[in-house]
Amino acid sequence: MKTRWTPIKTALTVALCGATLALAPAHAAGQDGAPGAKAASAASAASAPALPGDDFFAYANGDWLANTEIPSDRSSWGAFAAMAETSNARIVKLIDEVVADKKAKGDARKVADFYQAFMDEAGIEAKGTAPLKPLLAKIDAIKDKASLTRALGQALRADVDPLNATDFFTENLFGLWIAQGLNEPARNTPYLLQGGLGMPDRAYYLTDSPRMAELRSKYRQHIGAMLKLAGYADAEARAARVFDLEMKIAQSHASREDSADVLKANNNWTVKDFAANAPGMDWSAFFRSAGLSGAQKFIVWHPSAVKGAAALVDSTDVATWKDFLAFHQVNHLAPTLPKAFADQHFEFAGKALSGTPQQSPRWKRALAATNEVLDEPVGRLYVERHFPAENKARVQKMVGNIIAAFSKRIDQLDWMAPATRAQAQEKLKTMHVGVAYPDRWRSYAGLKIVPGDALGNAVRAEQFHYAQEVARLGQKVDRTAWAMPPQLVNAVNLPLQNAMNFPAAILQPPFFDPKASDAANYGAIGSIIGHEISHSFDDQGAQFDAQGRLRDWWTKEDMAHFKGAADKLVAQFNAYKPFPDLAVNGQLTLSENLADLAGVAAAYDAYKASLGRNAPADADKQFFLGYAHAWQTKVREAAARQRVLTDGHAPAEYRTAIVRNLEPWYKAFDVRPGQALYLAPADRVKVW
Repeated sequence: MKTRWTPIKTALTVALCGATLALAPAHAAGQDGAPGAKAASAASAASAPALPGDDFFAYANGDWLANTEIPSDRSSWGAFAAMAETSNARIVKLIDEVVADKKAKGDARKVADFYQAFMDEAGIEAKGTAPLKPLLAKIDAIKDKASLTRALGQALRADVDPLNATDFFTENLFGLWIAQGLNEPARNTPYLLQGGLGMPDRAYYLTDSPRMAELRSKYRQHIGAMLKLAGYADAEARAARVFDLEMKIAQSHASREDSADVLKANNNWTVKDFAANAPGMDWSAFFRSAGLSGAQKFIVWHPSAVKGAAALVDSTDVATWKDFLAFHQVNHLAPTLPKAFADQHFEFAGKALSGTPQQSPRWKRALAATNEVLDEPVGRLYVERHFPAENKARVQKMVGNIIAAFSKRIDQLDWMAPATRAQAQEKLKTMHVGVAYPDRWRSYAGLKIVPGDALGNAVRAEQFHYAQEVARLGQKVDRTAWAMPPQLVNAVNLPLQNAMNFPAAILQPPFFDPKASDAANYGAIGSIIGHEISHSFDDQGAQFDAQGRLRDWWTKEDMAHFKGAADKLVAQFNAYKPFPDLAVNGQLTLSENLADLAGVAAAYDAYKASLGRNAPADADKQFFLGYAHAWQTKVREAAARQRVLTDGHAPAEYRTAIVRNLEPWYKAFDVRPGQALYLAPADRVKVW
C-alpha cells in the first residue's frame, strides 16, 4: 500500500477537499457545521424551513439533513461519499468480471489478484503472523545506532505530498516527496518532511484538554494491544516507551499554520548540511539505505522536526526505537493481518479518533487497498466503461468558459497594477487542465502481485512505488503528470506544475449531471472548476509564477491589498463556532476559503455569459442551489472535531455560506438586513 502522507494543504498541491479514493472506508475529510449553529454531525432540519438569509446550507439541504443517516461504517456522509459509493459499486463489478475472465492478464490481472488476496480472510487467518515475522526479525536484529539508522532509512516511503488534508501524518520518522524544486522548476527534487506520529497531528499529543487526554490514553492502550498481538512480552511497558518517544517527536513538529507557509518550508540543504543542521544521525548512511545517495540537494520542509528527530535518534536508546519501529510496522500492515489486528486497528483509528461505530465490510477495505496500490489500472477499467467521451468534451468547454471569466475578472480589478495583471494573465494562459483521466497511463509491469499473499503484495507495492518515485529524480519534470487517479472523488490544483486535475469520478451527479440544467451544473462542478483555478491565485498559489517557480511577481501595493482582503476573510471564518469550545481556524482554512469565494464568482460569471439573453427567470437560484447541494454533508462529532483541528477546509455549512459575500446571491433570495448571513456591502469580501 502506498504511503499517503500529507502534512497539510499547501501551495504545492491543493485539493478540493479531503475526500479519499472512491473506496476509503471511513476517513474522508469532510465538512460540517453551519453559521451560528452546531456541527453537521448534529444537524437536523428545523421544524420550520430555514430562511436562505439565515442558514443557506439548511435552506438548500433541509430535507436531505432530516432524512439522511450516516452509515454505521462511516464517520461522515454526504455528496462526496455518495459519489464514492456509486463508483465503488461499479469498480467491484469490473473487478469481478476480471476475476471471472481466466484469460485476463497484465495490469487487469494484477488488480484482480491483489483484491482477491485481500479478500481471502480464511487464508490470512490460517497464516497468522507468519508473513509478518521476517519483517519483525529485521527490526529485532538492530543492535546499535548504525543499524538503527539504516533501518530508519529503509523504512522511508515516498508519495507523501505535503498537500491535501486527507492524512496528515506518516508513521515513518520522515516523509519523502519527489517533485520539481521550488526555485528550480525544471529539476525534480527530494523534499524531506516531518513524520513519526501515530495520531493525526501534534495537537493530539500537546493539547491540554480532557478529550485529548482520553485519546492519548486510548492510543497508549492501542500501542500495547498491537504489540501484544504481535507476540511481544511486556507490551504495556513497551507501549509507554513508544508513546513517550512520540510525545518528544511531536514537540519538535511544526504547527499546521507554519507547515502551510511555503516560505518557511523553502529550506535548501545539501547532504553536508544535514550533519551541521541536524546532528545526531549518520545522514550519509541514512540516505544510502533509503536509496537517495545520488541526491545532493534536499528541500527540508520542516527543519525543526528534522533536527528534533535526529537528536532523538542520538539520545534515545536502541530498544525503544526498535519497539517504535515494530509497533508502526504492525499497525501499518494490520489490514492485511488476521482479524484481531484489523479489529484493534479500527478500534482506535475508527472508533476513538473518528467516532465510527462499525468497521467497513471486508470488500470495501479490499477495494480501498486495491485502489491505493493499483490506482491507475483500476482507473483505466473505470473510465473505459463509465465515462463517455462527450462528458469530457462538455466539461472541457466549461473549463474554458470559466478560465475566460476569471481572466475578465482580473482585467476588471481596479486595484491591480498592470505589471501584476500581466503576470496573472500569463498563469491563466499557460495553465494545463487535465479532465477525467491522463493522456498517458503509467506502467505497473515491475510490480509483482502474488495470488494469496495479501501482506507480501502490500509490502512489494510500497517498495515498487517508492522506487518509482525515487527514479523521478533522474527524469525530466512532466507538467502534465496527474496527481489523482480517475476514480478519486476530488479535484486538485498543482501550483508547481501550474496545472489542475478533475478526475472522472467527481464528474457525476450531483456535481456534474448531463441531464441537469446548465445553471445547476455551473453552480456545482462549475464552482469546483473555478475553485481549482482560483487556487493558483490564493494566498499560497499566488506565490508561484506561470512556470511554477516560487517567486514574488506582485507589486508591493497589490500584495498589501490582497493580504488586507484575505485578513477580512480570516476574521469572517474565525467567527464560526461549530462547537462551543472549538472555532474554525480562519488562517488554516484561508486558501480553501479564498478559492471557494473566487471559484463561485467566476463560475457565476461564466454561466451568465453562456446564457446570453436567454436566462431562465430562476437561473440565479438554480445556480446557487446547485452549489449548496454539492456540499451536503453530515459528520460524527469526533470526526468533526478532528477536521476542525486538522483540515485545511472549513466545514461544509461554512463553505456554503461563502455566498454571503456575493451580491447576486442577495438578489436571488431577497436576503435582507437582520438575517444571520447578511453582510453590509462594505463588509463583503472581494478578492478576485
